[in-house]
Amino acid sequence: MASSETDSGCPGVEEGESFVKLCVLEGFSESSETKALIASLPEVHGDMVTSERATEKFLVTMDRYQEQPHLLDPHLEWMVNMMLEFVRSDTSPPSLVHLSFKFLYIICKVRGYKIFMQLLPHEVADVHPVLDLLSRQDPKDTETWETRYMLLLWLSMTCLIPFDLCRLDGHLDSDGGKAKESTMDRILAIAKSYLLVSDSSRDAACVLISKFMTRPDVKMKRLGDFLDYSLTTITQTNDLSPLDIGMLDGALQSLGKLFKHGKRDDLLQYAPTIMQCLEKKHLSESSQAKLRKQGVKLTQRLGLTFLKPRLAAWRYQRGNRSLAANLSASQSATAATPEVEIQELEEDYDIPEEVETVIEYLLVGLKDKETIVRWSAAKGIGRVTGRLPKELADEVVGSVLDCFSFQETDNAWHGGCLALAELGRRGLLLPSRLTDGM
Repeated sequence: MASSETDSGCPGVEEGESFVKLCVLEGFSESSETKALIASLPEVHGDMVTSERATEKFLVTMDRYQEQPHLLDPHLEWMVNMMLEFVRSDTSPPSLVHLSFKFLYIICKVRGYKIFMQLLPHEVADVHPVLDLLSRQDPKDTETWETRYMLLLWLSMTCLIPFDLCRLDGHLDSDGGKAKESTMDRILAIAKSYLLVSDSSRDAACVLISKFMTRPDVKMKRLGDFLDYSLTTITQTNDLSPLDIGMLDGALQSLGKLFKHGKRDDLLQYAPTIMQCLEKKHLSESSQAKLRKQGVKLTQRLGLTFLKPRLAAWRYQRGNRSLAANLSASQSATAATPEVEIQELEEDYDIPEEVETVIEYLLVGLKDKETIVRWSAAKGIGRVTGRLPKELADEVVGSVLDCFSFQETDNAWHGGCLALAELGRRGLLLPSRLTDGM
């Protein structure tokens, strides 16, 4: 029997449209309620039941914006400032300070730390108060890890001040004649201590390392020693005990972020030694997915350090929105840069031998049993290939296509798909290779 309703009049379609409208928010509609809730923290912090109720209410409100966190942006500043007033007040009891940081962490989790930490004040006057407050925290207190996480991010921002840290030290000689610890050494000691913890504070400590160690004054005095410390940690730990796994994860993650944010000229001399250390560690064979992932992330950052930062002249130039229009133009993808010009640009471009090891490691990562490792390896393949000459890049594409063999596992096929998608997104999968990937 033919349906009496048209597709446009189908109840299912109307329900779907209304569901979409409910899910798409137009703005932060709970502004007044949130302001009242934050203002009530001094009254509720002392009682566990009321503080947990307030936290849960705030968490439910913020979670609504997980899919559209940008809607919070116009309101982030006043929310952060209200809670930092409680933190900075000398009359605030520890329970109020911890509750304020817990609220700040909830916002940070929804909006993402990279955006959120930019809102934290980072004047010269903030360095010592944040450092002192962080020094008073107990790393073993499982109830207040949000406080330590947020303070480490805050300290990361204060490290961006454009003055030499020695200017903050004043007279280091104490009354007893014993020299006080410099600000630089205090920050480094705290960062290294939090690389060893088992909670999320370790992630924030890695961010701190990446900001702190790339400062001009710090990298000149402490970079080499920190890299030696990290290599010693990697060499002397294994993936058998939880303590060693945490230490190894902290070392790998901090090095990965350091090579991501640091300058190539400062780090290139250390890259071969770190690459050799990773080769001997055989992280791709580890039973811990997070260690395999961090190994892939660090390896790709080392690969990018070996290669000069440049945009491949041979990449596919996406000029038309229409696929048919693009394919109809014969060899239009590289028309913007003639072949002769591309060859001239690549003539004096020597590729370090370590790059081959990097690519082989990433190709192995594409076949990993965990999606997070395969995804990280695919992104690494895309980043490294974008800096290679055309011929070598084509060899990488060919190696990725080898994943699509009937002898390979489903994991390899999925990793190959992720890599091809990343190469295509970056314009590194040329039309001449499209038929091979179909």
